Amino acid sequence: MTDSATGRALPAADLKRLEAAIEEIMALARAHGLDFFTMRFEICPAEVLYAFGAYGMPTRFSHWSFGKAYYLLKSQADLGLARIYELVINSDPCYAFLLESNTFLENRMVVAHVLGHSDFFKHNWRFRGTNRKMVDTMSAFADRVRQYEQRYGRDVVERFLDAAMAVAEQVDPFPGTRPDPRSDLPRFLLERAADLADWQRDILASLREEALYFRPQMETKILNEGWASLWHARIMRQLELTPAEAVEFARLHAAVLAPNPAQLNPYRLGYALLESIEARYGRERLFEVRSVETDVSLVRNYLTPELCAELDLQIYAREGDGWETQDTDWTAVRDTLLRQLENCGLPRIYAEDDNYRGRGELFLRHGYDGVELDVTHLTHALQHVQHIWGRPVHLETVHDGERALYTCDSAGNTSRVL
Repeated sequence: MTDSATGRALPAADLKRLEAAIEEIMALARAHGLDFFTMRFEICPAEVLYAFGAYGMPTRFSHWSFGKAYYLLKSQADLGLARIYELVINSDPCYAFLLESNTFLENRMVVAHVLGHSDFFKHNWRFRGTNRKMVDTMSAFADRVRQYEQRYGRDVVERFLDAAMAVAEQVDPFPGTRPDPRSDLPRFLLERAADLADWQRDILASLREEALYFRPQMETKILNEGWASLWHARIMRQLELTPAEAVEFARLHAAVLAPNPAQLNPYRLGYALLESIEARYGRERLFEVRSVETDVSLVRNYLTPELCAELDLQIYAREGDGWETQDTDWTAVRDTLLRQLENCGLPRIYAEDDNYRGRGELFLRHGYDGVELDVTHLTHALQHVQHIWGRPVHLETVHDGERALYTCDSAGNTSRVL
């Protein structure tokens, strides 16, 4: 185990102590029935771990948005608002990066948490088709992007990256099983945008592949974090902790599961749901849920009135400068949460026609489900699609309760009621 920034070995005594703790925690995890990938642990300085967290991976192409995410993470840490203790990669072997400033207690808790994630990555059905060598794939793509920047200019490449990143998440999460090209916008653009250069197709195709890699993690955030939190709690309670360590662990664990006044805490909800499932149905069902569910099916099948009351889940809406409770009925809470989780919270955009009005224009349709698109984001997104398509782009949606058509061409954005 080394410092990932300097490559220097950790002090021998600390290294030996941590390695022994990791072996003990792995043994306890296996005794509980966890089955994880071969693990690779590295200790990272805060700046390195924040960079990994901002980029989402240890190696990825350079882009201004990752720098923005880095400074947000660093600022939150500097102000004591949030802290990254680790980053774990869905890969085989599974890489886990631990924060250099973690205490010995924190590292033991993080290791137990990471093993839960690795077990989940290995066994949940949504991860079966993901690229377990994505670290290498992303590294190779980053090298190609640097070459494109040298060849075509950084501003030109970054402008196309902006556009491709804006559409990359609009993928069909099950490519090959539902052959409807309309539901996979980046694939549709790859196949139908005639004027794209080879380097642009490479960027769009690679970003689509990255989006497909990250999609299962987006679909299982509650379940995955709940699973990891459940096992770090149980494993840590089996370790021989000093009284001071036991108190510190209780504080750390409570902080992980603390309610967030601004948004849903996925750790808290996932942990509570899994404990409830085991109490009601037993251990076999607990492991079955880990393997076969996503966040949507987990909430739909296992959220109960009792859990809603215990977790104080309510529907809020902004009123003036504050927030007001709109509904506390558990079915309304469940259905609202399901709507937020559906399609990972992303709008469904369908590519309907690549020769609209017989002029080679692109016609898109928003799969309106009662939630209107944010107009500012909509107009910016259309500009990105138009940059890729090269000709006018139209999108039909619902705005203020009426069907509307938004258009972006070389002159800018316009809209009209249909």
